[in-house]
Amino acid sequence: MRAFHYVKHRMHRLPGTPEQIARGVFAGAFTIFTPFFGLHFVVAAALAKVMRGSILAALLATFLGNPLTYVPIAFISLQTGHWLLGTTMRGDLNDSIFAKFGAAAGDLWHNFVAIFTHETAHWEELHRFYDDVFFPWMVGSIIPGLICGVVCYYLSVPVIRAYQKRRSARLRKKMEKLREQAGAAAADR
Repeated sequence: MRAFHYVKHRMHRLPGTPEQIARGVFAGAFTIFTPFFGLHFVVAAALAKVMRGSILAALLATFLGNPLTYVPIAFISLQTGHWLLGTTMRGDLNDSIFAKFGAAAGDLWHNFVAIFTHETAHWEELHRFYDDVFFPWMVGSIIPGLICGVVCYYLSVPVIRAYQKRRSARLRKKMEKLREQAGAAAADR
């Protein structure tokens, strides 16, 4: 809950024009569809920098991707990738994807241990994971990522613009009230 309040507070104080902030939101929303887990912040920040968007907005927008949304995101991206590449996933999608992640992790661990022992490194499962999961996911993330990013951009621009106008009107009103109070205090002296 504390993290949610921090993100909410940071969203209220994002510097920049509505378009710059929305370009950052686009970058973050696009990034969550990519298979680069652990690097989403880096990818979103780099994309926002290239697009001249708000890097902070991009980082905050990556929170659209969370444990509840990653399963449908992975499914959509994988299906789109296999469709674009004209391939199919070997085995049942739901059972196979977790098995491929596990087998790839097993290969990584075995290859790490092989560095320090006399065992031979094995790359078959990593190669199968790349062919069946990673590459199709990477290719398939482009179209849904663009769609999600564009929708988020066009939804966020008017919301950000309205919020900034309302916030500046409140600040203006507060400043006028302070000036009136300062003028009244000066007149009383």
